[in-house]
Amino acid sequence: MLERITNQLSHPDLLLEAHATDDPVDRFVNVVKWYLSGWHITPKAVKKPLNPVLSEYFTCYWDLPNGTRAYYIAEQTSHHPPKSSYFYMSPENHIRVDGILIPRSRFLGNSAASMMEGVGYLTFLDRTDFRGQTEKYEITQPNMYARNILIGKLKYELGDHSLIKCPGNDLMADIEFKVKGFISGTYNAIAGKIIRQSSGDVLYEISGKWNEIMEIKNLKTGVKTVFFDSYKARPQFPRVRPIDQQGPLESRRLWQKVTDALAKTDHTTATDEKFAIEDRQRQEAKKREEDGVEWHPRLFKRTSGALEWIIHKDIDTGTPEEQSKQILSIVPILDGQQPSHVFDIPPLHKGAK
Repeated sequence: MLERITNQLSHPDLLLEAHATDDPVDRFVNVVKWYLSGWHITPKAVKKPLNPVLSEYFTCYWDLPNGTRAYYIAEQTSHHPPKSSYFYMSPENHIRVDGILIPRSRFLGNSAASMMEGVGYLTFLDRTDFRGQTEKYEITQPNMYARNILIGKLKYELGDHSLIKCPGNDLMADIEFKVKGFISGTYNAIAGKIIRQSSGDVLYEISGKWNEIMEIKNLKTGVKTVFFDSYKARPQFPRVRPIDQQGPLESRRLWQKVTDALAKTDHTTATDEKFAIEDRQRQEAKKREEDGVEWHPRLFKRTSGALEWIIHKDIDTGTPEEQSKQILSIVPILDGQQPSHVFDIPPLHKGAK
């Protein structure tokens, strides 16, 4: 999950384009396009996920088309219920994303669902909205469904509504990811609209398939154009440090034996290795209870509001160069950086204030 979140960030060219757009409405439209661009990057097959364990983390970075760089840090900040907190920033481009994903599993007969609670905030740090405040976009996720888990061919679907809001510019997008009906309908259809919130006026309509081609219609001019074409898209996936440079709780190293076994279709070994990781988590939780130690994330700190946790360093001030240094001092991200406990937060003991 921690690494899969980066799929939503794998079209940085569209995010840079949105940030560079001066007109607020056009900028909002481009933010919606960037958001929708990541959904065509889906698992090649439906399979049981490797649910992140407490304290697991993942880092990566992008060398962007304009010669700048973006960084990503994610950590599992809760196990029951599962919560994944993440942070993305490109200091030179004044772009920041903070988010939390809270998947809740449900079984629906022959289907399994992950109800994707949580929220993400995209901030353009050098732009102000109509209220004179830093421009911020609030984004929610569609739900995920695995169909025919007992009988039939497994199929992955997105369903329900996703909202993108920029209250400071009075704009909202309501995107419906449509699931196929029992008799009619089609897979992967999408229908959305971009609205002026104060009046309810619909400015644009979005249609098509999120994994193929989406179109957008300007209701003022009546013109419909291709919004995003996944066949022509070229995702830019992040760069990740080699496993031999990673710490024991970094995602790829933590799950390496499991993923290696799955690659060989050795499900017995994969199950055994997965159980060993989960059992170690239980033993560590028991030890903390015995020692009176309260667990808390290493890389994120408590905050008020829907996010619950944000990256534990304050990074928005200073020059882009200073911000990059601050980010890289939190945890190793770049090739050549080694794990360090210099920035670990001391454990909290029960009763401590």
